Amino acid sequence: MLAVVYARLLETRHKQMPILNILEFPDPRLRTVAKPVTAVDDRIRTLLDDMLETMYQAPGIGLAATQINVHQRIIVMDLSEDASEPLVLINPEIEILDSETCPNQEGCLSVPGYYETVERPAHIRLKALDRDGTPFELEPEDLMAVCIQHEIDHLDGKLFVDYLSAFKRGRIKKKLEKLHRRQDEPA
Repeated sequence: MLAVVYARLLETRHKQMPILNILEFPDPRLRTVAKPVTAVDDRIRTLLDDMLETMYQAPGIGLAATQINVHQRIIVMDLSEDASEPLVLINPEIEILDSETCPNQEGCLSVPGYYETVERPAHIRLKALDRDGTPFELEPEDLMAVCIQHEIDHLDGKLFVDYLSAFKRGRIKKKLEKLHRRQDEPA
């Protein structure tokens, strides 16, 4: 069910070149653990705007700063079909409210073209700062809860492929390495 919603959201967005470069697996910089933001200032707000624009153009529904080689605890998301509900999470922290997990089809801008089933809790409590540095809390469920956990994993140096078998992860890694080599060859 969530996979259908995710696919529909991506289909409604127009693909253009992202304004920031998105790192792709197996780039080792994706394994860097992000540091907390110490002050929410104009530099951070500009970064947030650039991240949102990059996410929309990619197209995606979530983007962590780690994915653009900025190792601060910042996430942007928008689960609306018309890109009208941006959500900014600075220094996000979660608490699992229901340990029961549900399988969800996940994809990632850093693992382009691959979608796999991952089990995650469907109900969490989130604490974060907004774009003005004001603390807030949410109790998201379903797709929003899954997306937040996926993006926080990025901040912790994890990717959704880490939840897959070593065989599947290795196969994806080899295919993306081959693709990257082809892209790096002179025309």
